[in-house]
Amino acid sequence: MKIRSKIIEKKEKRATCLKFVLFSLLFILFSTKTYSQDSIPAAKDLTEEKELLFQQSFFIALSQKSIGNYQKAIENLENCNQILPNNLTVFFEFSKNYLRLNNILLAKEYINRALDQEPDNIWMLKQLVKIQVRERNFPEAIKTQQKIIAKYPREREYLVRLYLQNRDSKSAVSLLNILEKEEVLSANLKRLKASLNKRKEEPKAQKLNTNIQDLVSSFKTDKSYKILEEILNKSKDNPERLLKFSEEGIALFPAQPFVYLVNGKALNIKKEYKKAVETLQNGIDFVIEDDMEADFYKELSTSYKGLGNKKDERKFLEKYKKLKGI
Repeated sequence: MKIRSKIIEKKEKRATCLKFVLFSLLFILFSTKTYSQDSIPAAKDLTEEKELLFQQSFFIALSQKSIGNYQKAIENLENCNQILPNNLTVFFEFSKNYLRLNNILLAKEYINRALDQEPDNIWMLKQLVKIQVRERNFPEAIKTQQKIIAKYPREREYLVRLYLQNRDSKSAVSLLNILEKEEVLSANLKRLKASLNKRKEEPKAQKLNTNIQDLVSSFKTDKSYKILEEILNKSKDNPERLLKFSEEGIALFPAQPFVYLVNGKALNIKKEYKKAVETLQNGIDFVIEDDMEADFYKELSTSYKGLGNKKDERKFLEKYKKLKGI
């Protein structure tokens, strides 16, 4: 009877473990917000008891990451790493959490450890690109993206952006032309191509001697960058108008950094600092002139000050002063 009781107990324990694992997998599959497409299933080469502990810690790590508690996620990943050392899934998650914490060094270290095991894994290569972009190491990001494209040609769209971030508009236009010939140019890239061509062809915009009402009226029928720029220049004391027309400008002229800068300023005025950081980081990639780059750094410093992030506030303020020679 004792033997039979132990067998039943063992079966119940196994069933509990299996239910938990199945629940975890189903939760991961159906929670699109919490678990992104780039999640990699964890390995199952553990004993039953250790597997349960691993799954519990890994599940908690994913849950904590989904609510922005990255340090807590890392603590649970450390538990996973103790149970199953050198697991590429755990390394991948370490990298993503450290990148969210802006710890570039450890984010890069862990993704490289994962790539040592699976050099051609697309999700991990994409993570490496993110890290290289965050470092503003665009030449290396381009090389990594080209490696991705060798197996997944559909990923060429992001390469266009990387070329522009590297201030290589010639390569960007060349790739846009190829994509257009192949009839795979998305609507966003079509607008970007038109914007780049217009930027190249148009002479330097001259000041328009028109009042703001006439400019707004003209812009309804003539969606030219020259008119939009003048509207933004004449709306410095009107945050609502700045926000409205800068948002429209980003949609119409996605390669013009000025519209991103104005949008970031308007969002800072409205104390929407998180959105301001996002738009300013997107726009700075298209900056060529040092003066405008300095203006972006100044606004980013303001955004991070509003977010209470003193470290990044000081960092971007120093970059601003360095470019301005202050």
